Amino acid sequence: MGWIDSFMADFNKTFIVDDRYKVFLTGFKNTITITLISLLVGLAAGILIAILRYGFAQMKKRKTVTFGQKVIFAVCWIVDKILALYVAVMRGVPLVVQLLIMAFVVMAGFPNKLMVCCIAMGLNSAAYVSEVVRGGINAVDAGQMEAGRSLGLGAADTILYIILPQAFKSALPALCNEGIAVLKESSIVGYIAIVDLTRASDLVRSRTMAPMMPLLFIALVYFVCVMLLSWGVSILERRLKQGDRG
Repeated sequence: MGWIDSFMADFNKTFIVDDRYKVFLTGFKNTITITLISLLVGLAAGILIAILRYGFAQMKKRKTVTFGQKVIFAVCWIVDKILALYVAVMRGVPLVVQLLIMAFVVMAGFPNKLMVCCIAMGLNSAAYVSEVVRGGINAVDAGQMEAGRSLGLGAADTILYIILPQAFKSALPALCNEGIAVLKESSIVGYIAIVDLTRASDLVRSRTMAPMMPLLFIALVYFVCVMLLSWGVSILERRLKQGDRG
């Protein structure tokens, strides 16, 4: 029974002594907050980027005759190149470096470091979401745009109400993977002194000198969160398929 006594001693040191469980609760709350806000920022910005780049791709298929059309085309071309550069930079630079730049350079005087994390991770996620959504849009049959226009819908309405819902269905598994990636990548926020789950385990481990219990605990928490997210997305996929059959 010695291993039980050892387990209970580690459990007591990790969670009970000095109310150390509160450190984990704070870390869990910050991890979930950062993940949810980053996902919302990433989804909103990523979908916007995908729509803008898809709209420009459609614009290139039309002839520009008047001076005004040529000016609009030139502006859209510049915006598209800026967005392409943004996506390339966000995907090419490690997230931890982006977080450090955001915290100590771009938003150095901003007092709320939790919000800095959300913005940095949200902007990084937006680059990946935009490519996922753009791939989903490109997978939609090209005739859907002509069908929408033939019904009297404008280009924006056709994209929003006809093409984007279909693209979302095909892109849902990849978006789920991005959500899981954001959740796990939130473990780097300890670099700017935010107490997330990983940082909480480091703080407790430094006081107890017993690494197994805190590390296994946060590994279990991350695993459960990922399983819950995957389960929720699978339910959403089934409901969308039922809607297709209906």
